[in-house]
Amino acid sequence: MLITILSIIGLLVIIYFLFTTYYPSFGGDITKKQQLVYKKSEQFNNGKFVNTKAVPKDLSFSETIQLAYTFFTTKVPNGRPKENLKANKIDSINVADYKGEARMIWFGHSSFLLQIDGKNILLDPMFGKVAAPHTLLGGNRFNEEFPLDIEKLPQIDAVLFSHDHYDHLDYETILKIKDKTQRFYVPLGVGAHLKAWHVSPEIITELDWWEETKLDALTFVCTPAQHFSGRKFNNSQSTLWSSWVIQSETENIYFSGDSGYAPHFTQIGKKYGPFDLALMECGQYNEMWPDIHMMPEETAQAGIDVKAKKIMAIHWAGFKLALHDWTDPIERLKNKAATLNLEVITPEIGEVIKVKDTINNYTNWWDNY
Repeated sequence: MLITILSIIGLLVIIYFLFTTYYPSFGGDITKKQQLVYKKSEQFNNGKFVNTKAVPKDLSFSETIQLAYTFFTTKVPNGRPKENLKANKIDSINVADYKGEARMIWFGHSSFLLQIDGKNILLDPMFGKVAAPHTLLGGNRFNEEFPLDIEKLPQIDAVLFSHDHYDHLDYETILKIKDKTQRFYVPLGVGAHLKAWHVSPEIITELDWWEETKLDALTFVCTPAQHFSGRKFNNSQSTLWSSWVIQSETENIYFSGDSGYAPHFTQIGKKYGPFDLALMECGQYNEMWPDIHMMPEETAQAGIDVKAKKIMAIHWAGFKLALHDWTDPIERLKNKAATLNLEVITPEIGEVIKVKDTINNYTNWWDNY
């Protein structure tokens, strides 16, 4: 009996090794040479990237299995919309020809097309069906359709990624956009995945926290976040995570990426605020991981900390990655923001967002689902 059990375990280990080594969705690995470069970063310690504030250690393998079991066996009555979320359609020619004031189009979860200064910029583009390395390993996203077909996206001047988790960085998405993208901007280490997916190293720019780079008149700043990284069990924390500041001569935008609530929001607000619009993580939280995802009330306070004129919730209405009702993030955020006199905008997927618009006519559209 013991030999049989050990044989099964050994077989599973071999299958896992082969799957993670040869299945392309897992991405690339950091080389020893790259680690020597990353040692110059204050965020890199003992071969791994770390947060400024210590957060609980990684879960053990058994704890991860237990957490996965709890997630997949706990029923959340309103964990998903009753039907697929509809996307407002936008004409691809309108998008390709647009040269007006800065605007954004939400694709659900944390993915956006930003059109600013005549540039087309994608933020955390994730157009896959599931937030997992394989379609059998995750639940379907809430919206089957997008504001426009991904194949009809215009030429992309820049793609910004916040970190390498599957709900933000997706293999199939990269295959669809890499040949029409001029440059990728990523936190340290994330370029390894792009290179593994045959993105030319010449068009990848890796940045550490607080580093800035220019794209004509635009400034991109890689700013801190409190989170973690990894696409398989043996490469956790091997790449950096971040938020982003995007500045033109007339607009100032903040993109939080994924983050727990921490002092970096105040630091970013003091150095780069105020922001015309802050895209703030609000969703996929749980008491079991309070340091890596904010509760909605913390999201509202973080909006105040970064000195946002208005905020929009991201990281919700895309995937079921936690055990809360799917509308809980936006409802709790709006309630808390009202007490702080903080404006929250709530566009539907595909609804055009004017960055500096002072009119808030957005509805509680989620009530229809």
